Amino acid sequence: MLERFPRRLVVPSAIALVVVLLLGLVAVRALMVAGKVPGGTRVAGIDIGGLAPRAAEARLARELADDAERPIAVTAAGHRFTISPAEAGLALDAPATVAAAGGGAPSPADLLRPWIGARTVEPRVKADAAKLSAAVEGIAKEVDRPLREGGIRYAGLRPVAVAPRPGNEIDRAAAQRAIKEAFLDPRPQVTVSPRPTAPTVSAERVRQIAQTTAKAAVARPFLLTGPGGRKATVPPADIARGLRFVADGRGSLRPQFDATAVARAADKRFVPAAQAPRDATYTVKKGRLQLVSARTGQGVDAAALGQAITGALASGGSRTVPVRVVTTPPRITDAQVRALGIKEKISTYTTQHPCCAPRVTNIQTIARIVDGHIVRPGEIFSLNGLVGRRDRARGFVPAPMILNGRYVNDVGGGVSQFATTMFNAVFFGGLQDVQHTPHSFYISRYPAGRESTVSYPQPDFRWRNDSPHGVLIKTAYTSTSISVTFWSTKRYDIESQSSGRYAVRGFETTTDSGPKCIPMPGAEGFKIDVWRIFKKDGRVVRRQKFHTVYLPEPKLTCEETPGR
Repeated sequence: MLERFPRRLVVPSAIALVVVLLLGLVAVRALMVAGKVPGGTRVAGIDIGGLAPRAAEARLARELADDAERPIAVTAAGHRFTISPAEAGLALDAPATVAAAGGGAPSPADLLRPWIGARTVEPRVKADAAKLSAAVEGIAKEVDRPLREGGIRYAGLRPVAVAPRPGNEIDRAAAQRAIKEAFLDPRPQVTVSPRPTAPTVSAERVRQIAQTTAKAAVARPFLLTGPGGRKATVPPADIARGLRFVADGRGSLRPQFDATAVARAADKRFVPAAQAPRDATYTVKKGRLQLVSARTGQGVDAAALGQAITGALASGGSRTVPVRVVTTPPRITDAQVRALGIKEKISTYTTQHPCCAPRVTNIQTIARIVDGHIVRPGEIFSLNGLVGRRDRARGFVPAPMILNGRYVNDVGGGVSQFATTMFNAVFFGGLQDVQHTPHSFYISRYPAGRESTVSYPQPDFRWRNDSPHGVLIKTAYTSTSISVTFWSTKRYDIESQSSGRYAVRGFETTTDSGPKCIPMPGAEGFKIDVWRIFKKDGRVVRRQKFHTVYLPEPKLTCEETPGR
């Protein structure tokens, strides 16, 4: 009779046997898949199971080559763009993808893959952060609409409200993620929705401040006080010139005053000429340039003055502001001026005038201020910015100027002849005209269509040094002439051509009386075109047209007032 084993011993033995068999199968499986991608592994639909890592990488690179080069279509705010993966710095990272798929040492799940089923692995992507960012910025440049906060600027003494405007902008990080995720798709398409951005200041608030605070800000002058009891006045026009109201981040506007021009003018009141800084420049002796070395000096602290005036405007407090005089370096050092390429005369122009009238004093005074000034490459020269308000303290005197179609006496009258002379030096020097305003009437001592008026603060005369070299301004005068000469490195030969006068209009004859009446000779009005012709090595490289309209100048006779 056979001996029977107890049931409680048979079951554990069977389980143990199954475990041993499974372990054996796993061990055999481990030997089979060692060093290979687990079977049943797919990447973007490509089966790489059972391949050695290098072979799997090669298959992925080969099979996904077309997808890796396929342009990505991006739609943003109705605009359509096509991005090249290579230009965006996107590429398949085959080694990282195979490693993520288990190519190499198998995991427990990989050993059991035949019993638990296949798996899909997402391809790993390499991205050049700088290139991807540049690709998104290219889209943003076309799609983004910059937010504009409301603000206030000035036209003369009149506050001008700048209305706020909402904007929108692309979420750069989200766009980069979406483009990266679309890479290697059979039909890579991305939609980017710009985010709206809202101004912090309402249009109504801007209008309120323009009608109240901004008007009050330029209603009265500031008094500057400095060392030795010296004083200077900042008139409302100069306040308006440097003042803006900008968003304060709390739903309103705050004043912001740029004191650069005011400080430059104040230097002449608070700093003796012998103590002022001096820029390196050149003087001309016997037709040759000689260096005049720079020096450190004293000057009004423009930043501190700007903060003080801004604070006074914000608080509505006292309009008496102390100025601080500090050590001030020169604008241009010796080494800098030597590196500017100033080596030859590039243009010169002279205009004539009768001797000894008050206007001649003003012409010569402004010439002395400008003489020796150097304009750096890319810099815009502003005649008003350099000279400032014409005043008696610096030697300017009353002389006739044109205002509202009549001659009137004003301090600094006549300096438009200097502006005209400089305009022609700019013209024949091949430099960029930025702002010039012809006289309303034609004045016979100037070349028709090649002249400019100037007043303070407007109209200004401005030009840009659009050359890669510095431009030295030298002035010279006699009792009957004023000359402006530019020294730099010559780029062009300039010629001037003019049309005939056309659309000619006759002038009226009228009379007036009173102590302020200044006779006017009368002149026809007309239109004229002038071309500036740029030549290089005898070949025309550019033509620029200047169109000028002159109004008829009335012939005004001043009658003596009865009883005088």
